[in-house]
Amino acid sequence: MDRRSFIKLAAGGVGVFALSQFIVPTRVAAAERIGKISRSNAEWKKLLTPEQYEVLREEGTERAFSSPLDHEKRNGMFVCVACGLELFPSKYKFDSGTGWPSFYDVLPGHVETKTDFKLLLPRTEYHCARCGGHHGHVFKDGPKPTGLRYCNNGVALRFIPDKG
Repeated sequence: MDRRSFIKLAAGGVGVFALSQFIVPTRVAAAERIGKISRSNAEWKKLLTPEQYEVLREEGTERAFSSPLDHEKRNGMFVCVACGLELFPSKYKFDSGTGWPSFYDVLPGHVETKTDFKLLLPRTEYHCARCGGHHGHVFKDGPKPTGLRYCNNGVALRFIPDKG
């Protein structure tokens, strides 16, 4: 291998490594355990508010600091507003200061991820494993123990407080 080929190969490897720092590893849902839901766009439009439809079905983003769930501090469970799948126990919630409800972990197998390039740089987008509804993005700037921040649109969640 000549010097020029080696430099090209090394530079390409560094580029791939740099991009990999933006992408969070994919978690695959156990589809048979979750019970997938499939509906037409027309059916979803009847079941969801316009804001919920925009976020969950068209991968929109609600305005920062607009969700009351960003300040929710009670014990309970955050579930997908479209299908009721449990996503985040309240013990995983933290105040990220971003204006969206944020969590450092998710129940295993309850979200599926894909890479999104809408803002040019790759981001990891996550969806409800049952209904496929878009919830937000996951970033590698969260607290311990995971170091992750699941940045969720509040309009895509419903909070169910613990009884008692």
